[in-house]
Amino acid sequence: MRRPAHPKQPTARISTAPRKKRRTVTIKPDLSAQIPAELGAVHFIGIGGSGMSGIARLMLGAGHRVTGSDVRDSDNIAALRALGAEIAIGHDAANLPDDTDTVVVTGALWQDNPEYRLALERGLPVLHRSLALAALIAGRRLVSVAGAHGKTTSTGMIVTGLLALGEDPSFVNGGVIEELGVSSASGDGELFVVEADESDGSFLLYDTSVALITNVDPDHLDHYGSRDAFEQAFVQFADRARELVVVSSDDAGAKRVTERLSHPRVVTFGESADADVRVHSIETDGPVSFAVDHAGRTFRATLRVPGRHNAINAAGAFAVLVGLGLDPEASLAGIARFAGTGRRFELHGTVGGVSVYDDYAHHPTEVAAALAAARTVVGAGRIIAVHQPHTYSRTQTFAKEFAEVLEQYADETIVLDVYGAREDPVPGVTGALVSERFADPSRVAYVPDWQQAADYTASIARDGDFVITLGCGDVYRIVPQLLGSLERERG
Repeated sequence: MRRPAHPKQPTARISTAPRKKRRTVTIKPDLSAQIPAELGAVHFIGIGGSGMSGIARLMLGAGHRVTGSDVRDSDNIAALRALGAEIAIGHDAANLPDDTDTVVVTGALWQDNPEYRLALERGLPVLHRSLALAALIAGRRLVSVAGAHGKTTSTGMIVTGLLALGEDPSFVNGGVIEELGVSSASGDGELFVVEADESDGSFLLYDTSVALITNVDPDHLDHYGSRDAFEQAFVQFADRARELVVVSSDDAGAKRVTERLSHPRVVTFGESADADVRVHSIETDGPVSFAVDHAGRTFRATLRVPGRHNAINAAGAFAVLVGLGLDPEASLAGIARFAGTGRRFELHGTVGGVSVYDDYAHHPTEVAAALAAARTVVGAGRIIAVHQPHTYSRTQTFAKEFAEVLEQYADETIVLDVYGAREDPVPGVTGALVSERFADPSRVAYVPDWQQAADYTASIARDGDFVITLGCGDVYRIVPQLLGSLERERG
């Protein structure tokens, strides 16, 4: 493989510019903070993210005046504006209206944000987004979906299944549910389904009735400090569930958590022979089909989304619906209607026989699952991964593991630079940490300049190939450049 020449000063390293004069401390949720009885007019700082925009949508539906700001425009912001939200692009103290009653912030926000500082000076209640969501949930029968991977898909499957069964749940998901076109909605039923965020411990805020744990793969150790502390948080989350805990029987971390639970009602799911809800006979050659054994009966389904991991996600969603008292056969049939969520193996276009997909995968386990799913549908084509490492701490911790799964599952890999998110740059930590760990250096190129990365990708692509961007940062923004480069190369 030809390695592209790199300029000394890349022009498209837009994700890792040093944050001058910023504190290296982001906002953490205060689990003891008091939620105001009346939220009034609500201002969201960082309103464009999937979680924040979903909560803002529900606030608008509940009759609140909603204002907000974010660093860039997006489809989420356009949708909120259409519903009546007033949103500014860029962070500035002037964005905070004089009549604001409550401020909602994302955990990715830096503490020197001017709107956040002004809210503190005014003495306004400042709620982490998880607290704002807790206020919306109050009094409902809550299904909380947690886990290092699979939360968004599992939440979407549960919501899709409930709607197919005639239920009318409220929900907040981490991605847009394709057939609904939204990541959140208010329903009239008693059920509320949320993707619960374990990254900063905020999933412990919720008064959960049914807890689903998809897996407990070590992650977010920058917050928890150790694997044991990470797993203990899941133990607390599960034991607090009022009715039921549904937990993976296959994942090593989930099994350790299960052994420590004191909850009286625990249901396991997975491929293990001793799983209460056992999934087997998984076929990935074409649409994913599988069977589920439960309470002495066997049920079968074919999904609309690819990947072996999604058969297992479906089994977890099935266990939740059955645990809620819903009909097993109808529950599985409803789950099978799920057509995916935004940024999960999402097709953006095909040029000259080369298809360009985007996926949110940002942990080695997720990358392996996404690429394995792609392998089942790419046919004779190759997989070209465009990987954007997410956060410096995760890149340092998992550089070797990322290299191993990318080399195993992708035919070619282009590594971009690190998306720092809430972290300041760390000297020596770049995308090269991943590319340098490939056993076969001819199958990887580290290209921090985005336009050069797009051009290089187009130069090696062939008819039938899948190009897949991977990461939960802003890597999706390179997709137009990839499509443009393919047009020039193959058009």
